[in-house]
Amino acid sequence: MVGTGGPVATFSVWDYVVFAGIILVAAGVGLFQAFRGRKEASSEEFLLGGRQMTAVPVAMSLTASFMSGITVIGTPAESYRFGSAFWIFGFAYAIMSAISAELFVPLFYRLGVTSAYEYLELRFSRPIRIIGTSMYIVQTALYTGLVIYAPALALNQITGLDLWGVLVATGVVCIIYCTLGGLKAVIWTDVLQMVVMLAGFVAVIARGAVLQGGLTKIWEDAGEGGRLQAFDFDPDPLKRHTFWSIVVGGSIMWTAIYAINQSQVQRYISCKTLGHAKMSLYVNMVGLWITVTLAVFSGLTMYSIYKNCDPLSNGDVATPDQLFPYLVMDILADFPGIPGLFVAAAYSGTLSTVSSSINALVAVTVEDFILPVYKDLTQKQVSWMNMGLIANYRVNYFFLFLSFFPPFSFQAALSIFGMISGPLLGLYLLGMFFRTSNSIGGLVGMIIGLVLTLWVGIGGQIYPPTAEKTNPLPLTTAGCNNTIGQNYTTITPWTSPVTLAPEPDYRPPLADTWYSLSYVYFSLLGVLTTIVSGLLVSVITGGCKQDKMNSELFVRKNDLICFSWCNKSKESDITEKPSANICMGADNPGFKEDDVMSKDVEKNTRL
Repeated sequence: MVGTGGPVATFSVWDYVVFAGIILVAAGVGLFQAFRGRKEASSEEFLLGGRQMTAVPVAMSLTASFMSGITVIGTPAESYRFGSAFWIFGFAYAIMSAISAELFVPLFYRLGVTSAYEYLELRFSRPIRIIGTSMYIVQTALYTGLVIYAPALALNQITGLDLWGVLVATGVVCIIYCTLGGLKAVIWTDVLQMVVMLAGFVAVIARGAVLQGGLTKIWEDAGEGGRLQAFDFDPDPLKRHTFWSIVVGGSIMWTAIYAINQSQVQRYISCKTLGHAKMSLYVNMVGLWITVTLAVFSGLTMYSIYKNCDPLSNGDVATPDQLFPYLVMDILADFPGIPGLFVAAAYSGTLSTVSSSINALVAVTVEDFILPVYKDLTQKQVSWMNMGLIANYRVNYFFLFLSFFPPFSFQAALSIFGMISGPLLGLYLLGMFFRTSNSIGGLVGMIIGLVLTLWVGIGGQIYPPTAEKTNPLPLTTAGCNNTIGQNYTTITPWTSPVTLAPEPDYRPPLADTWYSLSYVYFSLLGVLTTIVSGLLVSVITGGCKQDKMNSELFVRKNDLICFSWCNKSKESDITEKPSANICMGADNPGFKEDDVMSKDVEKNTRL
């Protein structure tokens, strides 16, 4: 009987057929785009789609890129255990979209960059660009490892889906269409994968509504279980999720993910006009709203079904990430092929994120490390290098991460972005808004910000916050059929998604203060620390020479005008790149303006 505990069915033949069919169709879409644009084999075509993409497919790709398999199985579990507070991230998405579209898109589009980290060299110095790129590579490697392994392990343990076979198959599919089609193939494949992910949520909600007697019943059960008390206005920064932590901290965290992350920047600068680039972020905002709403309501549906028998407390599942796959097999196993649709949704999220990450890693590797050193490479050599790097990164992910990654949660993935992207976002804001900042201040500020965020982030994993700060909601096993010696209501303890060490008996004083800082505030901490310390060091070291200023590298008032006007008046900006680093003269006496101009000429010739 549904919702009363015990073992659930495993994958059927039809589930495998549906799963394989959807993955093959996604690959077919990517291959079609690859062969359609085969004659246009330039590096710009491969990495940026020839800068001819339109807003809607790019927007769907932006949404799919970070709506990974972790999101598909992790967000419903979050809603089930902690309530609907996660939906408040919708406000953060709106703020993030406005900041990214009105401040960062015009800047990157105006500079005509391929790598987002080119800006750091133009504004500060080449060593800072290399450090920024390296931070991105480390962050992306860690995040992509989680995206590959965590959903696969959870699905394998619940559905019986062959872990290694599916990972090898999806890896091969990803390599094929990424290698042959480049960014254009990735974007159009993301469009299909986005539809599949949303269809998976809808299938679960629809079946749950039938079983429970309608959506109204699900909503009533969620209210009675305290799952609808989303708006907690407590200003305590140590509480895991409050209105303020999600709106303020979450806005900065998602800005760090969308505004300066190469995986996202590479998409919106592939748009054919600035208007399309801005519009893609606003349409993406709507996509994020729809996705988080369906994911949260899927969690509420799960609570309505398991309100009297929590699978986690009952021992039917071992980790929270297994809750949603368990629900799918419990309520949809009687419909051959539908569980396959859900698993395809989870793996579509994984494929989307992995393909986006690999394409972006290739772009920064080529643009930031290889081309500045090997300046006389031919277009054919660059194209073969791009394809070789894609295969190399995918194989490395397979052997490195699948070998030792333990299960992680959605929070762990976001924590990685907070710890690394926060200081990096602070560095960009320091350069974009404060003309007095120089490369010494930027470097020192970023290092201080990174040390602080790593300190609090890693400390919080070793000494997880207590239930008083994480606020798990009550769950019960009173209605379970196979509960042995249990008939009570519990609050399932929250445990850290990343276990760096066995839980210690001794908790230092910092464990319940500094280490308990909400993970949503990691980015804000990194941004503020980097900007404040960077400004102080810049002032101490003499600031930036005023006569070296170049207005192209700062936020401008007309960047904020609506896209219809920008679309007409700023299209020509993409062809103009600043010819000199605005503080290079002060920080690097050997710098020559002609050197940068010659690099631009060489790059344009290659493209």
